Formats: sequence, structure tokens, C-alpha cells
Amino acid sequence: MTTYETFDDAYVSVLADIYHHPEYFNEPRGFSSREKLAVNFKINQPTQRVVYSRKRKTNIIFNFAEALWYITGNNSLDYISYYNQRMPDYSMDGQTLTGTAYGTKLFHFGEGNLNQWQNVKKILLQDPDSKRAVMQIFDATELTIERNLDVSCTLGLQFFVRNGRLDMVSYMRANDAFRGIVSDVFSFTLIQELMARDLHLEVGHYYHNVGTMHIYEPDNQWVKHVLAEERYDTFELPKMPNEENWQMINTLMYYEEKLRNNKLLMDWQAIQQTGLSPYWQQILALFSIYQMIHYHQKIDRILFQKLLPVYQYLMINKWPTVLAGI
Repeated sequence: MTTYETFDDAYVSVLADIYHHPEYFNEPRGFSSREKLAVNFKINQPTQRVVYSRKRKTNIIFNFAEALWYITGNNSLDYISYYNQRMPDYSMDGQTLTGTAYGTKLFHFGEGNLNQWQNVKKILLQDPDSKRAVMQIFDATELTIERNLDVSCTLGLQFFVRNGRLDMVSYMRANDAFRGIVSDVFSFTLIQELMARDLHLEVGHYYHNVGTMHIYEPDNQWVKHVLAEERYDTFELPKMPNEENWQMINTLMYYEEKLRNNKLLMDWQAIQQTGLSPYWQQILALFSIYQMIHYHQKIDRILFQKLLPVYQYLMINKWPTVLAGI
């Protein structure tokens, strides 16, 4: 298994490997792709979960929005399509997502409405050496639905307390090495970090295991641009605080709903008055600026300047025209 320090390191290496050294060329469901089977890697610093490539243009807003969609147990299409307009393509009923909405699996699994988060937390508190701390995501019944547009790509997540740190292993049936992996690793490692905080542990290693790692043919040109890119700037992401994160998430999502529905405008002063800790204030500031972008409002220069440099860089790289001169 190859080990990388950060996900940015892993991303470029894995992408190059799949593009230049594929094992197979095929067309699952009619979509041409190149792939490798049984791909895995390890990340030593899972909290450094962002790709900084200027060509790849990571959407940090969607990354946080999707991770929070999972963490809050949400399956609403209305929520996630605000951040990614392609998501309705995968909904069977135009209102929810089933396979992609991992949060409902993590917090409301099956007919018994099992809270897998609390279950895993209880297991690890009672027996830190346990090998049973698993959250199942893929459900075999997904394959029985005719023409299912939204089958879970992730099979499950497993947590280990080793050497006083929380390691996590993800298992995926399939992963897009150009697109999907960027948001998947971001969300999974944020879930790992949140669980570590719940257990009062430091974050350990992250292990990514994939049945089929692939690149779809329409993305080949973009992949070549990313791989040809000269070295770019990298940053250090802030770490999640140790306490009161669930309370902070509830407060954050209260304001997120108002911003998403354009019911509220928030400047930096308003964000500071929410009671959120600095870590979560930054995410709310990102959501506030995205509201301005989405609804074609004037960008609040002072608010943008209050963002950490890493977030300023990612925002400008993703929306250079909108944020030009800011």
C-alpha cells in the first residue's frame, strides 16, 4: 500500500497511475472508461484533505456542504442540488437521493432506523481495541431496484483506535479518480475527524480502498491538464476544535438553511455574533459568500478578506471571474 502525507499528494499520484497505467478499458452502462481494480492508499495527515490544483479547481463549498449533508443525516435533493446542479440527475423521485445520501445510512439505517454513529461510538468507548466498529452504507436492496440511478459507491467505513489515535478505513465498490474521489476523501476524513473529537482522540491514519478506480473518457482532456500542471501552492487546513462540535453544527445548519433560501444576509459581524467557534465561523462565511455568488449579489469584500488564506485561494481558483479584484 502506498503511503502519502496529504490527500493532495495522493490525488495526483493516483490520477496519473489510472490514466497512464490502466488495467482495463470498458463501458459500464455505456460509459467509456479506463480502470484499475483493487486500488488502495494510506494518508498520514487526513485533516489535510484538499486538492489545490489550479486546473482541478476544487469546490470547497460543495465539499463542506456534502460532508455536512452526511453528518446531519440528510437526504434532501433540495439541499444538495443548491450546491451541485447535477445532483437531480441521480434522483428517482425528484425529492431525495437514496444511494448518494450516505447520512441517512449513517444515522437512520434500515427499517430499524439504526444510529450507526452512536453504535460505533459506544463500541469504541467500551472496547477501544474492537474490530467491530463498522458503519454500513451500501445496502444490497439497492441492486434490486430496476434502473436505479443512485447506487451507493461506498460500502462502509471502519474505525480503529490504535496507539491512542483514531484510524479509519473506507471501502468503496467504485471511485472516479478525477471527480468523485475529491469530495469522497474530503467527507470521509471529516467524518473521521468528527468521530475522533467525539472520542477525545487525535486523528490517526486514513486508508482508502476501492474495488474499481476509474476515469471516464470525457474527462481525459481535463486529466491531462491536471497532470501537466507545474507544482502549485499548498496550504494547511485548520483542525476541528475539541469540544461542542455537534452544537456548532446545529447552529451552522440553522443559518445555512436561511442563506440557501435567500432569507438572510450575513456579514462578518453577524457571523461573529452567532456563537460559533472560529473554525465553524469560517464555514458559515464560505456559505454566505456562496449565497452571493448563487444569487448574483455583490460580493462582500470585508467578509471575503476575513476568510483564511486557504479558503481565499480555493474560492478564487474556483470562481476567478466572480471574485476578480476582490
